[in-house]
Amino acid sequence: MDSREYLLSELKEIEKWEKDQKGLWFWEKLTRLPFMMLDRFTPKFIQEKVGLLLDEMGSYIQTGGQYLSSEKSVFNHIEKKTGRSVRQLSDLENVPVGEMKTASLALGEQRKKAATIQGASTGIGGIFTLAIDIPAVLALSLKTLQDIAIIHGYDPKDKKERVFIIKCLQFSSADVVGKQAILNELTGFNSDNKSREVISELQGWREVTLTYTESFGWKKLLQMVPVAGIVFGAFANRSMVSDLAETGTMLYQKRRILERLERVSDSADLS
Repeated sequence: MDSREYLLSELKEIEKWEKDQKGLWFWEKLTRLPFMMLDRFTPKFIQEKVGLLLDEMGSYIQTGGQYLSSEKSVFNHIEKKTGRSVRQLSDLENVPVGEMKTASLALGEQRKKAATIQGASTGIGGIFTLAIDIPAVLALSLKTLQDIAIIHGYDPKDKKERVFIIKCLQFSSADVVGKQAILNELTGFNSDNKSREVISELQGWREVTLTYTESFGWKKLLQMVPVAGIVFGAFANRSMVSDLAETGTMLYQKRRILERLERVSDSADLS
């Protein structure tokens, strides 16, 4: 098991990361403009594809649908990166958080490469292949976060975890005020009262996912240019999945560390 000192040290690193999330680059602050531009310059079928993100994420919260990850493939990844044999989620209960982090970061690197190739290949045809890229990058984003959840011993088949994953999506593209609000919401997420409260808030999930969808939309704008879309698509998809993988790793690490600290504290009290 992880020592209390190690857990506190890792928690301090995560809290430092949280404080560093002070906002967005200047060009990312333009996320309110894209949809006005999309309305004016893009064909209706592309607008509809971007709009479908909301419905897809709403469906994902309810059932997981086509996006649910394969636990077996994630367990194989963990075994490859840590040397530990994992056959079910409960086997991860006492895996050190450092090993979880190693497996999670390695997964993020794999998905960044996949996103780069995906963005470049769907950028070849500009606006015409963009319709293919939109659902593909959403699927890659959700599966990346779900796999990170599994690595840390959480089950994305549980609606509560899918809510947490949507919050990670929202966090990755929120401004500094939004990031702080999300962090506040996720504090103590494992308690039943807190998780029910967040799930209740997500009844208006269209508002919750709007920030992410707007950010997603503008990143796809430059990808509509034929040939040049190869570069823009590769960069946009890579940066998007990279941010999501980092966010997922940090927030799931924090949850697991806080759980471990609570267990260590309880054990100390009993002794």
